[in-house]
Amino acid sequence: MIELYTAATPNGHKISIALEELGLPYQVHHLNLGELDQKQPEFLALNPNGRIPAIVDRDNDDFGVFESGAILIYLAEKTGKLMPSLHNGRSLVMQWLMFQMSAVGPMQGQSNVFTRYFPQHIPAAIQRYQQETRRLYTVLDKRLREAPYLAGEYSIADIATYPWVKIHAWSGVSIDGLQHLHSWMQRVGQRPAVQRGMQIPQRADQNSAVKAAKHMLGK
Repeated sequence: MIELYTAATPNGHKISIALEELGLPYQVHHLNLGELDQKQPEFLALNPNGRIPAIVDRDNDDFGVFESGAILIYLAEKTGKLMPSLHNGRSLVMQWLMFQMSAVGPMQGQSNVFTRYFPQHIPAAIQRYQQETRRLYTVLDKRLREAPYLAGEYSIADIATYPWVKIHAWSGVSIDGLQHLHSWMQRVGQRPAVQRGMQIPQRADQNSAVKAAKHMLGK
């Protein structure tokens, strides 16, 4: 049994999608970010950085894992699915997974902050992060012109990237003209496990999300 500590964010949805795809039994613990559940001592014992998601594998001596990319790798290795075992295929998955972790997530996350939450309207910052997110989308689009999925076959790289691209409009970023990215979004979004995972946990109300974001900004 996997204990999943999560919230309705792109990083949280990565793990619920993966668990649904892998068919692993799991129990959801929904953290209310607006009430700072993620800063409580009990959760900080799982993730000292105080961010979701985190898991505890009850079938592996209560082993805990935090950071969404690390959790995806752990689950893929645990089951032997969603990541090839051969060196080149595994490397390709890891490359695109790291692209999401180091580029798409951070840049789009900053776009979210300056577009939606920052107390001052700073056009230069909004433009900077929206344009960089769009540029990263063009990198994805170019790759998806060559293959149906980021690593050739469906993998944890797609699972990591999909929840972020899905909220592109919320981030103020268009995918118009990115035909291959759009088609990939449809392919991934039609998967039943993805649809189920995107509903776990139930999305918090907007006031809770804004409250959590303001706390992160020190407001």
